[in-house]
Amino acid sequence: MDYHHVYKDVEGTSTEWDDIQRRLGNLPPKPEPFKPPPFSPGEDPDLRPKSKDWIDERTAEELDALEDDPSIDDDRFLEEYRKRRLAEMRAAARVARFGSLLPISGSDFVREVSQAPAVIWVVVLLYKDGIPECELLAQCLEELASRYPATKFVKIISTDCIPKYPDCNLPTILVYNSGAVKGTYVGLHHFGARKCTTEAVALALCKSDPVLSDGHVGNSSSKNAVIEDESKRFIEKFVKEHEEDDDYYSD
Repeated sequence: MDYHHVYKDVEGTSTEWDDIQRRLGNLPPKPEPFKPPPFSPGEDPDLRPKSKDWIDERTAEELDALEDDPSIDDDRFLEEYRKRRLAEMRAAARVARFGSLLPISGSDFVREVSQAPAVIWVVVLLYKDGIPECELLAQCLEELASRYPATKFVKIISTDCIPKYPDCNLPTILVYNSGAVKGTYVGLHHFGARKCTTEAVALALCKSDPVLSDGHVGNSSSKNAVIEDESKRFIEKFVKEHEEDDDYYSD
């Protein structure tokens, strides 16, 4: 059995004799004590500092799970922002389902459109009775309203909304969110003119923003899902119409 032991002092310590010898130049300089490299949170994605944009990308379930995340708790602002964001998403889940194209007057505009909650997108149709293009677009929006009940669809006589608004610009769609105009579509040509379809309107509205919603919260790809669904509907309708044309001519 080996009873020999080697004892080591704390790294970096030296005797008084060694210090004297180093001053006389008889020993090399004392090496610097080892220091581990500074911790970098970027090495682990789960430990990276959180930000508002990072929180905005999370689903309601993920925000719930962040309740015990120390990197959030250490930042009072981000913790409050997380709670507010989660409350908004839950409010959106409980939001009244609209489901139809609601007529409003000029006095209703601020309450129904400008002051709508930030989580709600509002599609406004400026129209006048007796204009065929307005009637066609209104039919498309009525169908979209039933298809996407969490999006608010309203219609208002153009001059009630904007005094002296020219009829040549009708129909016009304004898209609102958080009290600001996010999109403007003047005329029917944005949706295929007289060949306007519900699917073409949906694709145009969702081209740059997640305007259309069926009420499911936390789906970060909702815009892409809408575009995919509407593209399928467009193709299916196109194929069906041409099949009916072929049947007609074959008879």
